[in-house]
Amino acid sequence: MKVKEGRATSVSHVEYEILGELIESVDIESLHEIMVDDDVTGKRWESGAQNVLLLLENMRERRRHRLKPNHPDYRRKE
Repeated sequence: MKVKEGRATSVSHVEYEILGELIESVDIESLHEIMVDDDVTGKRWESGAQNVLLLLENMRERRRHRLKPNHPDYRRKE
């Protein structure tokens, strides 16, 4: 687990860091083993897992401009 420096500066900051931790650290392999047992369920798994990853990445990206300007991941809203 990567520990971020600094205190929680806003609710958006907390949400941003939690989403990053979920994307980087949550292991879903045990769920994969339960749900996938053939090619069809494997394709469903890949599609569903990719959809969830894109959803989490989008949620995280939408919070980036609300970080404090001194945060390393801060980007101005375009």
